[in-house]
Amino acid sequence: NTHLLNLFFLFMHLQLIGSGAAAQVVTSRGTHGNYLTIQLGSALGAVFGIFVARGVSGAHLNPVYSLSLCVLGRHPWKKLPLYSLSHLVGAFLGAATVYLQYYDAIQTFSGGELLVAGPNATAGIFCSYPADHLSFWGGLVDQVVATALFLLCCVALEDQRNGPLPDGLHPVLVGALILTMGVSMGSNCGFPLNPARDLGPRLFTFVAGWGEEVFKAGGGWWWVPIVAPFVGGLLGTVTYELLIEAHHQTTPQILHDNETKTKAKLIQSHSNHLNNTQNRSKTD
Repeated sequence: NTHLLNLFFLFMHLQLIGSGAAAQVVTSRGTHGNYLTIQLGSALGAVFGIFVARGVSGAHLNPVYSLSLCVLGRHPWKKLPLYSLSHLVGAFLGAATVYLQYYDAIQTFSGGELLVAGPNATAGIFCSYPADHLSFWGGLVDQVVATALFLLCCVALEDQRNGPLPDGLHPVLVGALILTMGVSMGSNCGFPLNPARDLGPRLFTFVAGWGEEVFKAGGGWWWVPIVAPFVGGLLGTVTYELLIEAHHQTTPQILHDNETKTKAKLIQSHSNHLNNTQNRSKTD
């Protein structure tokens, strides 16, 4: 229960900063930020969210990441549904909090009409929508490729045989990874990558006044950022396991055993040296 509450607040934290950065840029019509500040907000939100939550729950940022750990046998399957639900609820309430905080700005910007598309659209503050140029298949490929790369890098960061990271560096590198994804793969549909991060706020906008258009826009786009990340995440995880992790020369246990043997040899060598010194002293 403590883990679920921890993840719930983590996702609220992520949503508050990520959507808050978007709300500031959109409602100010670009006078208080730009595309890059939105990406920085998302990245830094992840960094501080991990720092807040990693001591209790391990700071699972994404149901796709949790699923990948389950597939690798590093996370119990029974926890996956509850973890995913806490992600979804946290993202929903995080979006609600941003809407409450920016309510006046959103109403002024939109003229009191909550729109999904058009120059005064505000639904994109909370969840992803495809760009006008993006086809259905293009969006599907975009999300599979982006999430595969994202999870491949996440698994690499967790791989102790790939070189252990100094304590405290992992959250910073995850934030840098999210920023990298944003500045290289964000123009098609905003690189959602996270089913809970997209569906939770979409459900909020549905009930808060944007209506059923949040599910109709983009030719029924809404399910792509839910399904495609799971496909891409598993693809990235399997790719790393087959091409990188399976080819490590040593396992953690072997490394530990070798380290233990080395220490034992040093101790024995030191002991032998002392004994030889004592024997020479007695002889003299």
